[in-house]
Amino acid sequence: MSGNIIYITGTQLLSLRKQPNIAIVDVRDDERNYDGHISGSLHFASHNFSESMPNLIHQVQGKDTLVFHCALSQVRGPSCARKLVNYLEESKVDAGIKNVMILERGFNGWEASGRPVCRCNNVPCKEGGSA
Repeated sequence: MSGNIIYITGTQLLSLRKQPNIAIVDVRDDERNYDGHISGSLHFASHNFSESMPNLIHQVQGKDTLVFHCALSQVRGPSCARKLVNYLEESKVDAGIKNVMILERGFNGWEASGRPVCRCNNVPCKEGGSA
């Protein structure tokens, strides 16, 4: 995989997320529990992301594109995306991940734009709940 990380808009993610090769990775910490989340997203809190990377790689088997976000995608989302890219490059793990992206404006921008938000407590989210 190349070390390039690109930013995508909420509109781009809205159309991409229907594809089976995409995984959305929410790296917010506790606020996911009370703010809701993008349906179908995986939760890997930023505070222990480094330790969770092997589990993330296992959970996204068969996915070639990961889209990271936090609340605003200014610190935690980009930082965790970079950690994963560096880990994959340094460990030479072939996880099949070809694209690592960051959602512009994060979850807050997604929700403020009126895009669907799930408020279920399922881990992982089963894309149900109240959207």
